[in-house]
Amino acid sequence: MPRSDRLFRLLHLLRSLPAPVTAMRLADETEVSVRAIYRDIAALRAAGARIEGAAGYGYVLTEDPALPPQSFVRIEIEALMFGLAEAGNSGDAQIAEAAGTALAKILATLPERQQREAAHAVHYVHRHDRRDVPARDLAMIREACWEERVLVMDYRSEQGERTRREVWPLMLAYGAQRVNLLAWCRLRQDWRQFRLDRIEAADPTGESFRPRRAGLIKAYVARLISQNQGRETGRSGAIR
Repeated sequence: MPRSDRLFRLLHLLRSLPAPVTAMRLADETEVSVRAIYRDIAALRAAGARIEGAAGYGYVLTEDPALPPQSFVRIEIEALMFGLAEAGNSGDAQIAEAAGTALAKILATLPERQQREAAHAVHYVHRHDRRDVPARDLAMIREACWEERVLVMDYRSEQGERTRREVWPLMLAYGAQRVNLLAWCRLRQDWRQFRLDRIEAADPTGESFRPRRAGLIKAYVARLISQNQGRETGRSGAIR
């Protein structure tokens, strides 16, 4: 990998691996020689990174110039730990891994007292039942949402009927047991939620629907709010 990328990788490893991190461990993780690690540590120090330690002992990143200082009140730290733990239990391997790297970056910017508060957070997330998250097309579908690219899908309904749908993928919705794809269905000319475990095949067409995604999501949320308000009004009328 290019040296600039390797230096960023080294910073991430120093943030996330148990300290002190030996040069041998860093060399194994970045697939370079130990001698190259010594040179890279010297370069990071010259750039302003405060890295304690030495050859034969290991290294500890105590101040990271790549990240700005952060400050959170304790309930915000609890919320961060709770949210990232929930992401780690999402059933989505890529999201779980990203939650771990994000947590390492956040903790690296906190003062020592707040790092202790994060280590002793009182909110805990555990799921007995894992979500059903098929990994086969998930990364591709996620990228299609990001890039606003049309998807063609083979979809199986609850009754077992198979249809071919051309959709504009909008977002992934994580429910209690499974993940749905919210999309604009060209066949129905309406929003639809498709269960990922019923998508038998999905392929991007290369066609873009940019910049419709943000507007469609906003309109969908507005419709949900309107429907919920209508139900609340109906219940109030029934009570009277």
